Amino acid sequence: MGTDVRALRQDEWDEWYDNLIRAFGGVPESDEERALWRELTEPERCVGVWDGAACVGTAGAFAFRLTVPGGAAVPAAGVTMVSVAATHRRRGVLTSMMRRQLDDLRSWGEPLAVLTASEPAIYGRFGYGTATFHVNAEIDTTRVRLSAPPGTDDVRLRYARPEEALDVCEGVYARVVARRPGMLVRGAGWERLGVLDPASDRDGASPLQCVLAERDGEVVGYARFRVKPDWAPTGPDGSVLVQDLEALDPAGHAALWRFLFDIDLTSKVNTRGRPLDEGWQHLVSDIRRCSLRVRDSLYVRLVDVGAALQARTYQAPVDVVLAVEDAFCPWNEGRWRLTGDPKGASCARTEDAPDLALSVRELGAAYLGGVTLEALAAAGRVRELRQGALAEASPAFASTAAPWLPHGF
Repeated sequence: MGTDVRALRQDEWDEWYDNLIRAFGGVPESDEERALWRELTEPERCVGVWDGAACVGTAGAFAFRLTVPGGAAVPAAGVTMVSVAATHRRRGVLTSMMRRQLDDLRSWGEPLAVLTASEPAIYGRFGYGTATFHVNAEIDTTRVRLSAPPGTDDVRLRYARPEEALDVCEGVYARVVARRPGMLVRGAGWERLGVLDPASDRDGASPLQCVLAERDGEVVGYARFRVKPDWAPTGPDGSVLVQDLEALDPAGHAALWRFLFDIDLTSKVNTRGRPLDEGWQHLVSDIRRCSLRVRDSLYVRLVDVGAALQARTYQAPVDVVLAVEDAFCPWNEGRWRLTGDPKGASCARTEDAPDLALSVRELGAAYLGGVTLEALAAAGRVRELRQGALAEASPAFASTAAPWLPHGF
């Protein structure tokens, strides 16, 4: 008997989700987390693979809007909850789900698919390119000082209960989304992801705390964090564990970071998943004692090359013909003329001679402006067919702000 790949039915969600949890180690989530993921899941956008009565594969696709260079929010499928039962490895289960999913996304008119990869080696063969990176840091606040810009002292801070401050925090987030490619426009329910606080996830740290930054009665930023107490023979050695931080301006940003640096009985600030170019890195007295570590984050796949390239703007004028390879989604194969500038773009099929040759994976990597075509060419992943085409196209694809995914999904 063969396997059956089909859309998920609502009454199958529990079994489907249980198989996902088992594939990721089998440690159950809290009731609150499970209930939220059930509420956010759209069954008609999920697929399952069934071997008789047993679920052996899972994959979902949240309906997101993703900011792209130029500030537009483009429909993008957030590919998630992908798993294959250990009993069914190397039988084509994952490939069958990726095939069904990308066909569905094309039929729904969604030009982009994005994901975060538990194992980076998996998704390149399906056309996903590494498009964003983030920074993790452990800052030694006993040795590192922060120089605040003018206006920081005008910002007032106050504690607020995370749930009660949710609306004002979301207001700040909504105002910063268009400033940076790779951010997600949060739909209804997604704001609750930031205040989930199961005791099982704290690992000895405090419940989630929230501080609001205000100026003239307006909330201009927020930070959500935990404090993990610890003691060394020489005295207090606690850690501040930063979960979220957003601010509307440099003074609000600096005020929040200064507060986190100065929390009593702590000696370090640990932060994960922050933008590569975040301002605090230029305020600290000793960047080496911040122990920065860069890691891959968002992977991008162009489902519709023409629509995706046309949806963003370009830093410099560009007129280039791309020879695109895409064996998994052959509707993207062929030559595309991209014409664009900071005001807009068009992208259509052409019979003109190609200027650059690359696969859809490289287009995904370069799409948000965080990975240059020059770097991909240096790796042999982009080939220049017309002299000068690379020097024209690479800066055009760039972004003034490093693309960044603010949270997983």
